[in-house]
Amino acid sequence: DVIYLDHHSSTPTDDRVVEVMLPYFREKFGNASSGTHAYGWQAQEAIDHARESVADLLSAHPSEITFTSGATESIALAILGVAEHYCVDRPGHFITQSTEHSAVLESFQELEHRGHEVTYLEVDHLGLVSPATLKNAIREDTVLVSIMHANNEVGTIQPIREIAAVTRGKGILLHSDAAQSCGKIPTDCTELGVDFLSVAGHKLYAPQGIGALFIRKGIEIEPLMHGAGHESGRRAGTEAVTAIVGLGTAAQLAAEHLSDNTPRQCRDLLWSEIQSKLGADAMLLGHPDQRLPNTLAIAFRNRIGADMLDACPNICASTGAACHAADRKRSGVLAAMDVPEEFAFGAIRFSTGRMTTLDETRQAAPMILEAFARSGDLKTV
Repeated sequence: DVIYLDHHSSTPTDDRVVEVMLPYFREKFGNASSGTHAYGWQAQEAIDHARESVADLLSAHPSEITFTSGATESIALAILGVAEHYCVDRPGHFITQSTEHSAVLESFQELEHRGHEVTYLEVDHLGLVSPATLKNAIREDTVLVSIMHANNEVGTIQPIREIAAVTRGKGILLHSDAAQSCGKIPTDCTELGVDFLSVAGHKLYAPQGIGALFIRKGIEIEPLMHGAGHESGRRAGTEAVTAIVGLGTAAQLAAEHLSDNTPRQCRDLLWSEIQSKLGADAMLLGHPDQRLPNTLAIAFRNRIGADMLDACPNICASTGAACHAADRKRSGVLAAMDVPEEFAFGAIRFSTGRMTTLDETRQAAPMILEAFARSGDLKTV
């Protein structure tokens, strides 16, 4: 049987989510903007309920939740929407970190093309950015800071509360990409102190193609698309009612499962089994404690991660960011963390999930160890 250890790439849609969605494919197919009949009312009520559920998961008000097609759109809406609204007369200055997801980095690269300035903060060998470094990078014309809640490749959790204290003190807006953290660890927007927070549905057992953006009350942004004023004028386009209903249910379930310790137990068991056999030939990537409970990123000495995964086809995992899994080159994240070259090409990200079992984990460990033994030493790259 195939053992799925790639929940950072995408989670399976929970059966309970699918069941709630099905009526909106069949009987309740109305357009939420059709406010003159029951089908439209049903759709609008369903969206309202889902918005409340997502808001509850984020400790936000429903009016602060905007539904999008996923985290990439949410990120772009926050970053580009802020730039378009607050930098009308002159270019602005923006700050992010070097290990962000490509959706963030490429949004800032787009801002640079438009004439804005962007500072990319370095991280330490654990993947952490320093609030003090951020404070030193802030200028009078700094408009927005974007620091991810948790890294998608190594799972390191950033000190967002401390970062928010810096940005609040300077009157600067703060966005955080929570695509990987939401549903795995608490993402209380009030406690974190963020002004924007991006959510990806398919990372928390909702379907692909749906996400959300938290926008703190009172903050204005320019929409990326223009149309009939959907989502309080922030995101034009007929709402994907079925997917939104799925995200709402997934948010409810995520809140219930936050205390579930099984993903962490499976992660720790897998690392224990591998480390006990390979010792110094296996390096743990990211912060040993301040990382997502389901994330195990390992760098294998003198190996190529993709070759190891090819050697164990019954295990689903990634060689870093899933959207770049086919690239046989050193990850930008690992380069920024200064991971030695003898390890950097052998990085594999294992991410456990709600359905992962300890028995599966025990089966996976010897497969990975055998793949290590069968893979030849990396001589040249």
